[in-house]
Amino acid sequence: MATRTSESRLPDPGSVLRAIGFVVLVNVVGSVPGILSSPDTPWFQRLEKPFFYPPEIAFPVVWTLLFVLMGVALWLVWRSDAGGRRLAIGLFALQMVFNVAWTPAFFSLESPLVGLAVISILWALVVATIGAFRRVDRRAALLLVPYLAWVTFAAVLNFEIWRLNA
Repeated sequence: MATRTSESRLPDPGSVLRAIGFVVLVNVVGSVPGILSSPDTPWFQRLEKPFFYPPEIAFPVVWTLLFVLMGVALWLVWRSDAGGRRLAIGLFALQMVFNVAWTPAFFSLESPLVGLAVISILWALVVATIGAFRRVDRRAALLLVPYLAWVTFAAVLNFEIWRLNA
């Protein structure tokens, strides 16, 4: 009777379910602001936008993909037994608070300047989270790099909307 090597084993179903749970959790938390605030307001429609403002469909597509990567990254850190895990998870949670806060700060308050303040803090927290994740699991840190790129783009976009409409 042949024995299986660790390379030929199927992933543990419980582990896969937990990973999916993290992905779903991050997507649910990340989608809450979109339910509470929207760019479909007359105020936002009247704002002048920079030439590089993407089509509206880009936002839900990009955010869903980023939330999937973020959920997998969080799962990798959560299941690790490396030191620094609690700090990494705490920073992840804190940056998610600012992620969720940006939409109502910008749209509900109708304030690109407040949005810019929130996204600036978010950017710094994402950088810190990547650093903390790197100490726990380098793969998890790498999974957050596209998120940092998008938050950087969003911050530039936010700045330009503020500048054009100030």
